[in-house]
Amino acid sequence: MTDIIINRGKHHIPAYIAGTGNKRAGVILIHEVWGLNRNIRSLADRLASEGYVVLAPDLISHTGITDKIDQSILAEVANPSTRDEAQKKLRAAMSPIMSEEFGKETVERLKICFSYLKREYKVEKIAVMGFCFGGTYSYSLAASEPTLAAALPFYGHAPEKEEELAKISCPIIAFYGIKDIALVQGLPQLETSLKKLNKDFQYKVYPNAGHAFMNDTNPTTYNKEAAEDAWKKALQFLKKHL
Repeated sequence: MTDIIINRGKHHIPAYIAGTGNKRAGVILIHEVWGLNRNIRSLADRLASEGYVVLAPDLISHTGITDKIDQSILAEVANPSTRDEAQKKLRAAMSPIMSEEFGKETVERLKICFSYLKREYKVEKIAVMGFCFGGTYSYSLAASEPTLAAALPFYGHAPEKEEELAKISCPIIAFYGIKDIALVQGLPQLETSLKKLNKDFQYKVYPNAGHAFMNDTNPTTYNKEAAEDAWKKALQFLKKHL
């Protein structure tokens, strides 16, 4: 369990790695928009305790946004008296990660992480798991890395274009909370599209849960019942495919 930096070409990727005693199966763990924080390191340690080599890369601190926002802004967004200004502040802070260029670069960095696990630790099978920002990029990596063994996005956006969905070659299990309305509304269409493409896709929507229900460091979003069930299902899925 240690911090490392992966250097490849122009990329210098800080990361946290755990469970390096296992040489067979690995997980790339992708953080929320809050970055590689205590919550993600804790999840990496939990996965490592299950016997996986876990690599949690820091994909956004180089943009500077993690210095500008923290979870307190969610309280400001939820408060009607501060919502408008908070939303403006949040949009401005997040603009560096909304560009197409950032998206392409992030997928490239994830593929470097994938290669790193294969090369340095001789990991045979690799899955990706991610939350919010990380959930979205879990879908993206599934559509970009043909030898990925499995993907487990938590409350992420799947690619909208069918040609991107068609590139997915690994099984996916996705997790959502029913209160995460914008994402949940799109799930039936996503399921239909992936079924038409003969993709192995399943999802679980939890009642009384919303966005970020897995984050036990955020009392306003954490849902213990949903988190425990999702973790159990995630471990079963990893065991099956890794």
